[in-house]
Amino acid sequence: MDFDVEKRREDFPLLARQVYGRRLVYLDNAATTQKPNIVLKTIEDGYRFRNANIHRGVHLLSQEATEMHEVARQQVASFLNASSSDEIIFTRGTTESINLVAFSFGESFCRAGDEIVVSQMEHHSNIVPWQLLAERKKLRLRVIPMDDNGELLLEEYRNMLNEHTRLVAITHVSNVLGTINPIKEIVEIAHSAGVKVLVDGAQAVAHLPVDVQSLDVDFYAFSGHKIYAPTGIGVLYGKRELLEKMPPYQGGGEMIKKVTFEQTIFNELPYKFEAGTPDFISSTALAESLRYVLNVGWESIITYEDELLDYATKRLLEIDGVRIFGNATKKSGVLSFLVRDIHPYDLGMMLDKLGIALRTGHHCAEPLIDRLGVQGTIRASFALYNTKEEIDIFINALKRVIAFF
Repeated sequence: MDFDVEKRREDFPLLARQVYGRRLVYLDNAATTQKPNIVLKTIEDGYRFRNANIHRGVHLLSQEATEMHEVARQQVASFLNASSSDEIIFTRGTTESINLVAFSFGESFCRAGDEIVVSQMEHHSNIVPWQLLAERKKLRLRVIPMDDNGELLLEEYRNMLNEHTRLVAITHVSNVLGTINPIKEIVEIAHSAGVKVLVDGAQAVAHLPVDVQSLDVDFYAFSGHKIYAPTGIGVLYGKRELLEKMPPYQGGGEMIKKVTFEQTIFNELPYKFEAGTPDFISSTALAESLRYVLNVGWESIITYEDELLDYATKRLLEIDGVRIFGNATKKSGVLSFLVRDIHPYDLGMMLDKLGIALRTGHHCAEPLIDRLGVQGTIRASFALYNTKEEIDIFINALKRVIAFF
């Protein structure tokens, strides 16, 4: 495959850093990705040359910043193939996007006795907001089970939908197992029962193309920092007909059309859900990160990252006593594992001293970890700038640490 990874690595300055006198091997991309120079420059230029509050200013700086922010919204809409940029709401990330839907959709569409469906492999961000809604509105939370390979049991899912089900909230890609869920089929099953669907796309957007119209999702959420953009910026896509029926999530400036002490008339979409000053610097940087991914090309990214995952899996299985969690047929670049009875935290701490950055613990998915019957795992996660050489360094370091135990 014609993929010049060394050229790509030059775009990410942090990858050149050393830690503890060793070359950094960064394998914690499911937690956050590094930022390319073009994104860093966009942030710097925004503050240096266009730092003025947007939408309300008549002066040139404000007009320039406003235009960049709205062009960014259009870029996101194009990236997701939304039918309109009005369906793109800027948030602080996936967590806020899901909370927005839990509050606003919950207020408009949920009544006591209704049900919300989640899956066994959800991140806490796609569990806790629904629990809060359930407590507030006296709803029932139901859970789609999975098999030992980390694949959802779709027939059980189909059978749990009924006239009380209001929403299915499901992850596109598991941050622990790497499972790529069959979202299109999940949505078709839900819609055939008259149920809406929200998809947590935090782990998907950097690794596979997302077409919200083809998937026919009602809501789709993701975080910029998972796809080479800054922290603190995220997106909620929602179908217009639903967003128009939902009340605002927060009150303040920008989300209003007219305010008196007697009544407030809310703004049109998408501004109704964007109270206060938005992060207009990060929105432009997010747009740049999306353009970066598209420039690299989905076919190249998917092929290369699949090669990395296959290679890392084979190398990891060379080690006696390794257990890999998540063996779905369709899987993205995540490897969660344990070695014999060695505590993941101990392994992670020692690997860190050898320059290997991984994640240990429950990965904000405690119900899933409980289902796996362990206290936590070690997780290596890959991005388009990782290399097979880094995987070799990681495996050799892991063998060295295991020998110590």
